[in-house]
This record gives sequence, C-alpha cells and structure tokens, in this order.
Amino acid sequence: MPVRTHADLIQQMNSLPVSPGCLAIWGLGQMGAALKGSDGRLVYIDPVLTNVVAEKIPAAADKFVRAFPAPLNPSEITNASLVLCTHEHLDHTDPLTLGPLVKASPQAKIITTGWCKELLDEAEIESERRIVPPAEQSLDFEGIHITAIPVGHYQVEFDSMHGYRYFSYLIEWNGIVFYHSGDFVIDPGYLQRMRAYPKADIALVAANGRDAYREANDCVGNLMPSEVVWLAQELDWDLIIPGHNDLFAWNTISTGLLPDAIQRNHPRQRFHILQPGELFYYIR
Repeated sequence: MPVRTHADLIQQMNSLPVSPGCLAIWGLGQMGAALKGSDGRLVYIDPVLTNVVAEKIPAAADKFVRAFPAPLNPSEITNASLVLCTHEHLDHTDPLTLGPLVKASPQAKIITTGWCKELLDEAEIESERRIVPPAEQSLDFEGIHITAIPVGHYQVEFDSMHGYRYFSYLIEWNGIVFYHSGDFVIDPGYLQRMRAYPKADIALVAANGRDAYREANDCVGNLMPSEVVWLAQELDWDLIIPGHNDLFAWNTISTGLLPDAIQRNHPRQRFHILQPGELFYYIR
C-alpha cells in the first residue's frame, strides 16, 4: 500500500528494519533525502518542506511554486539524528523547515557550511547544535562517517570568515558509501579530489542541467545528464539517483534525458529516479 500521509511516512521510517550492508533512502524532493542504517538512526540531507523560496522572495513567487506537496511536515520529524545542508541557497537550507525540525528532534545536530549562519540564526538553532565541518576531513558520529568535500557552483568559493561555500557530502555508514553532490558543476580539480575517497555505492547528484535562459534569470545550473553518466564511469559509482529536477517546474529538464544518456554511453549503469516520499532500499 502506498504511503499516503505524513504520519504514515514517519511510521514507515521509524519501523523499517535495515540490515548491515544496506541503506534505506527516502526521497524528499529537490536534493532532499532521509537515510537510515541498521542502528536505527536517520540522517536528513537538504530537507526543504515548505514554500520558503516563494515566501522569502515574493518578486519571484510565480516561478518558485512547489510542484508537489511536501512529503513531511517539519514539526512531525521527531526522528532526526543529523541534518546536513550543502549550502545556503533556500532550496537547500530552509529555515522554515529547520526551525520546527530541530524543535521536534532535540537530539539532532546540524552540519552546514559557514555560509548558512544567518539562516540557522533565523531558525533559532542553538550554536552548540551546529557543526561546520573541516573540509576533506572525515568526522565520526558514532559510526556515521561524514566528509565534507568542497565543490564549485560554478567555481570553488572560499573566504576566511565563512570557509568553503559549497559542500558535497560523503557518508560512510552501515557498510555503504553514499555521496550527496549538493549543487555543482565539474571544476578542474573535482575528479582528483573525489578519487582520494572511497568510491560511492550510491550517488545522489544534481542533474537538472543548465542553460543560458536560466542563467540570465540568476538560476545557476548543475550537471547535464551526459556529465552525470561520464562521472559514474570515471568514479565507478554503482547507482545514480538524479536530483534537483522536480521542485520548481521551470528549473527542470526531461527526466528521460538521463536514461537516454545511459543508453548511449554506459548501458549497464544502474540508476533510480526517486520520487518525493518514496522509499528506496539499497543492498550492496
């Protein structure tokens, strides 16, 4: 039976057993996901569960209308152990989601870039619950190993006050390596940086492309499907989950472009298009 309510989804998350060597992944839309390992903990990444962009930028509200209802209500998320945000764009770090979420999950720590400080202040998240991870160093959260990897969107940005602006996260947990790209395009040092780490079993990658029209409207793009497939070959990713291609209708490309690129360039590449609220169970 499909999950139909927020309560159903939370119940599924809480009750689902996860075996060693496996990972449960729930889609939240855009680049949002929730992960569960065999220890029962849940890690949320880039959860955006409100109309935050339309509310914060009224002049652009006609473009930034959610294309689907949020699969969860932030105030009902009582099960978060860690919440990761890749950068300060509102469709990745949503203070209207984070504020209620951290109140409902008082055990949760928030991992972000230094550029997210003002948004975390707005969400009234206490300083002791915030972690800005050192770049390219693995942090151990009782068996969940997280490495923040700087990426470029369109270039790698750094300043002495805030640190790196855009992070990808490599999560090693329960015998699985999960890679969340955040927003990025391939900068000259990207492959070299990535090859220094364990290869990902699963890569959730921003794959909504880029074009001159969107760039002229201050919408910085991401990977083209052919680039995603090329990276999967170069970095030996087992499974691709394309992301960033559903929340705002004008900022998407055809979902068929990725399987077309796979068929042309790497026909045996595994992939899954994860829907909001859907559970995907990965077995290594």
